[in-house]
Amino acid sequence: MDKGSAGACSICGRARAPRSRNPAFPFCSAGCKLVDLGRWLDGAYRVAGAAAIDADELHTPREEGS
Repeated sequence: MDKGSAGACSICGRARAPRSRNPAFPFCSAGCKLVDLGRWLDGAYRVAGAAAIDADELHTPREEGS
């Protein structure tokens, strides 16, 4: 299937219009696009791999001069 073609929305499963007629592509609507963004921001989606920063480093104050 061509990446610009119609298919099912990955959020709600409804049919979506092709990219040429759908500003929310690859979703069916702006609402589903926002749901997807919210999932990324909430941490529901993660990219596999080692963490770039150790969680403990986020709460440790930096030393003077570093």
